[in-house]
Amino acid sequence: MEPVRPDARAWFAERTTSATSLADLDPAALLRAKRRGGHRISVVLPARDEEATVGRLVADLREHWMRRIPLIDELVVMDSDSTDATAAVARAAGADVVATSDVLPACGSRPGKGEALWKSLAATTGDLVVFLDADLLGDVTHYVPGLLRPLLTDPQVRYVKGCYTRPLEVGGTVVPAGGGRVTELTARPLLNALWPELAGFVQPLGGEYAGRRSALERVPFVSAYGVEVGLLLDLLELGGLSSLAQVDLGERRHTSQGVDALGEMAGQVVATVLSRAGGSRETSGALTRFRHDGTGFVPRTSDVAVAERPPMATVPEYRARLAG
Repeated sequence: MEPVRPDARAWFAERTTSATSLADLDPAALLRAKRRGGHRISVVLPARDEEATVGRLVADLREHWMRRIPLIDELVVMDSDSTDATAAVARAAGADVVATSDVLPACGSRPGKGEALWKSLAATTGDLVVFLDADLLGDVTHYVPGLLRPLLTDPQVRYVKGCYTRPLEVGGTVVPAGGGRVTELTARPLLNALWPELAGFVQPLGGEYAGRRSALERVPFVSAYGVEVGLLLDLLELGGLSSLAQVDLGERRHTSQGVDALGEMAGQVVATVLSRAGGSRETSGALTRFRHDGTGFVPRTSDVAVAERPPMATVPEYRARLAG
């Protein structure tokens, strides 16, 4: 007999709230809920070569949610081997800057966004953790309270994903909802086919989300671009669909990537999904693409193998820190 799948539309209606601006929120009420629950809140920005955007983002978050309303207790930029002034700019704006390679030295260091997110659990102390990409553009000050509201008001919720429209600029023309190409062409078809209960998630690969440390430290983190879909699938398995929530944050603008980078990202997303679908935690693979050099097609192969870190709660250095 086929298992009964939850209705994604019913879940969407029940578990998706709106916070498209500060007008949709009551920050004072959220602060009271934070204090009533005895919560400590960490905001993490993984960054690699984001000097152009990280300073303004940090300054805005500090002004709104640390100085005016003390919702954030620590604001950390995880610097992933930047070659520009990302660390200096973030530090000058008021963030605590942590080099990914300096965290958990006994575990070594790997490249990739997922590595920075995984190590941020060992570099922060909040029981609620908010993750934001460091290349966000425009006013996103409502993102943090928007993502926190379900966690602060519903003890059943363990993990919250942000959703938004994603404009895309192509040749000087802005397509209002043209962003999220890997989501629409890769992640969404795979999730609808293999985990239809997750069909209610608008942006399964979006980089803005929040969770309880007690849940985040119990799941593995894919080291590269598969980290978001990996977290969604593993936290579904950990707590069930009722432990997940979604918040409409309005619009998200960021620096868009080229087709080559998107192709590699899609390959890593596919590898991550297949590793969960097949029950294997480690997969290997390569992505071969072609360019025409004027005389013929030239193949180029890149590695899209899924490498991942174990649940942080199983790491001896982390356990020792908690015990201390």
